[in-house]
Order: sequence, then C-alpha cells, then structure tokens
Amino acid sequence: MKKRLLLVVAIAVILNSCQENRKHPKIDSPIGWEIMEVPSDASIRGLSPLTSEIIWASGSKGTWLLTLDGGKTWSTGVIDGLDSVDFRDIEGFSASTAIAVSAGQPAVIYKTIDSGKTWQKKYQGPEEAFLDGISFFKNRKGYAIGDPIDGKWMVLETMDGGESWTWLESSPSAESGEGSFAASGSTILTDNEFIWFSSGGSKSKIYRSKDGGHRWEIKATPIIQGEPSQGIFSLSKLDNDNLIAVGGDYLQPDLSQKNAIYSPELGNSWELLSGNLPTGYRSGVAYFPRHHWVVSVGTNGSDFSKDGGINWEKFSDEGFHAVFIDKSQGSIWASGAGGKIGRLIY
Repeated sequence: MKKRLLLVVAIAVILNSCQENRKHPKIDSPIGWEIMEVPSDASIRGLSPLTSEIIWASGSKGTWLLTLDGGKTWSTGVIDGLDSVDFRDIEGFSASTAIAVSAGQPAVIYKTIDSGKTWQKKYQGPEEAFLDGISFFKNRKGYAIGDPIDGKWMVLETMDGGESWTWLESSPSAESGEGSFAASGSTILTDNEFIWFSSGGSKSKIYRSKDGGHRWEIKATPIIQGEPSQGIFSLSKLDNDNLIAVGGDYLQPDLSQKNAIYSPELGNSWELLSGNLPTGYRSGVAYFPRHHWVVSVGTNGSDFSKDGGINWEKFSDEGFHAVFIDKSQGSIWASGAGGKIGRLIY
C-alpha cells in the first residue's frame, strides 16, 4: 500500500510538472514585433499598457490614444485642443482614467476620467519649466520630474491620484548642464517610498530617495556622458534589488559603448555591464518576468537579454522610443515615430 501511494504521488508530481511546462514553455528569444494599425502619424513616446487589451498612449500634436481590445481598434483625439504640444508621457489607471504630461511649453499635466472624451488641466509650471516624465505607485501616489530651474530639479508630488501637484521644497540641486531626457517618459521610477530619477548631459547621475522625496542621495554612474546628447534615457527595476538603466548618445544611434549599467543594490551604486552591450543608443528598457528577459529599444532596433542585462542580442530592426510591460505583467508594448505601436511576439 505504501509503495502504491508513493507511486501515485510521483505520477501526480510528474503530471503537474508537465502541466506547468505547458502553461509556460521555455522560450529562448522573442520573435519580433506585431505592428498595430493606429489612426495617427504622431511621434508616440508616452505609453502605458494596463493589460494585454487596455493600452494608453500619447505623443506629438497633442495626441492621445486608447485601445480596449489589444490594438484592434483605437480611440484618439487631441488633449484640450493643444495640437502643437508634445505629450511625452502618460500613466493609465483604468480604461477611463489617465494622466498625460507635456514636454516643453506649456509645461502641463492633464487628467481624463471619461476615456479621453474630456481632459482637465491639473498643473501648469512656470515659463521656463520642461517636464520629462511621471511615475505612480498604486495610482494614488505619484511623482513627475522636470529639468532644473535655477539649479534645482523640479520634483512634483501628488498624493491624490493626480488631482493636485506640489513642487517639493526638498528637490535636489543639479550641476550646470544637467537635465533629464523626455525620450520615453522612463527616466523616473517609483516603488513604495523609493524614487529614482536620472540625469544626462554634462553629467549622468542617479538621484535616489528612500523616503518619498524628503531626502536625496546622488549617485555617479559610468554610462557615457559629457555631451548634451549623452546619458541615461530609461530606468527599470528587475527582480529583488536589481535595477538597470540604458542610454547612449541619441546623435549616434549605432554607438554601442557604455550604454547600459546596472545596480544590484536598489541604485546605491552602479556598474557598467561587462558582456555584449545593446547594439546602439537605447531610449527604453523593460523587464519581462515571465521569461526573465530584459528588452530595450532605440531608433536603430530592439535588443533583449536573458541573463539580467549582462549580455544583449538584437532581435529586431524595428525602431521605437519607449517600451513597457503591462501592469498585469502579461505583455510587452513599444511605441515610436509615425504612430508606430507594437506588441512583442514570442
């Protein structure tokens, strides 16, 4: 009887293992991108996939986009008639609610609660303001980063889901020639009380707060820097305490030198990756836990890593500005010039 019971248990374990393998078979690499038919020719840098079906996007000409069926059909329009404004970042909360942030003037933050039919202005910065991106933690608490004014970074905080915004008095100081890049809305990252944002240009640093923006630590990085077109362009959290950042020089899209760095300790220190680097300037990076891939995109194509960002391999010549995993962690989406939006195929 005991032997029979052990045999039954062993068979059950094997069957369960087979079922798990069928659910998530091991896949070595992505195939490429499925490019959607999108009713816009705007440059799409703002991207916020909520699920594999619900995706918000924004970009030049005041454009907003929303799909509820995985890209088969799209709703679109112009935010508050601002057809000359570039909304380079967007954060979707639901199929009805999203927040969009402009880059350049006017420096504004807008919110919709009716799936884009109407937009309400929630913040406008001073004339010299330039906003670069936003990041939220669980929809209520969020932060926006803007280039320095009079030597002080603009770190905006909301505690009510974007209804009101406050420029934190504790915002850190910047060096001359430092700014943040609004290439993909992903130079700022939040996780509970942690905030990280990156700079580029004369210096490329990581600014880290562990207490919701009250105190800041400034960390040097070894990424390429020193010119206005160089530095970190995107941040992402991998698993546990690991962070990754990508960038390069947007004026040299094929330059594959010092364009990816990582931190094994939540951004306390940063190191250059030692393996095969991404094959050019990269403006977006995202982690896909299901297959343990890191995916990066830039104007000359797309790369992926299956060893935590140590070694990279180009899998597509499709160029994009931004890449994000959906909030349910089931799909990867990318956006770029000419109204291009794609879904990762694997």
